[in-house]
Amino acid sequence: MAKIKKIKRRSGRRLFKGIMFLLITGLILAFVVYVPIFTLKEIKLNGATYITSDDILKIGNIYIGEPLFQLETDTIASRLSQDLRIEEVTVRRSLPSALEVTIKERKPLATIVCDYGYLNLDKNAKVIDSYKSLRTMQIPMITGATVHDKYIGDDVDDEMIKQVLNFLQKIDDDALEKISEVAIISEDYIVAYTNTEKSVQIRIGKLERLEEKARLTESFLKDLANNPNPIEYVDFNYTAPFIKLAK
Repeated sequence: MAKIKKIKRRSGRRLFKGIMFLLITGLILAFVVYVPIFTLKEIKLNGATYITSDDILKIGNIYIGEPLFQLETDTIASRLSQDLRIEEVTVRRSLPSALEVTIKERKPLATIVCDYGYLNLDKNAKVIDSYKSLRTMQIPMITGATVHDKYIGDDVDDEMIKQVLNFLQKIDDDALEKISEVAIISEDYIVAYTNTEKSVQIRIGKLERLEEKARLTESFLKDLANNPNPIEYVDFNYTAPFIKLAK
């Protein structure tokens, strides 16, 4: 009988210890999850040029003030990866109150006017972003053409626009940042403009010999800042480039 009582006492103590352990663990978890210091206050965004922290909140369906440990980072990363502007993404908690989001963006190559505002196109003429008001962005705007009934994820099938994008993708990023506009004057005449203090016209002409014209355009843009003479326009429509100095 004494042995049975000892076993019962030990079992009772173990049960009590188990309950206390679970209770303490639950309290610690509740403290960690709900204590104000561990609530989301900031998005630390890495690798982004065009996407903002507000975009991350909206796309990820997350809100400032949410308990940090209730946010499922894998789920948020999955939501973000569905945005066409994002090629790769990782999400992790950054204690005590931030989410660190590292992304690799799809590169917007040019902006173009559409029925309801503006579209960003990648090198394949795919719409990767849309907005109503023009943003300050260091990518060229294609003018002389308007896109109709196209939304994020759609492909633009206009051949002139595709050729302009084909030309632009052959120019490196440093030079491309110096182009503010590419105007489609006609099927046989394309003109680009620099975003320098005094805009310089780059006459591309027909979209032929694209490799050569892109190389000449890139070289001209890189040397433009060091040119001591003001330039009105440069014409690459001919085999021998022609530079017209400003009066």
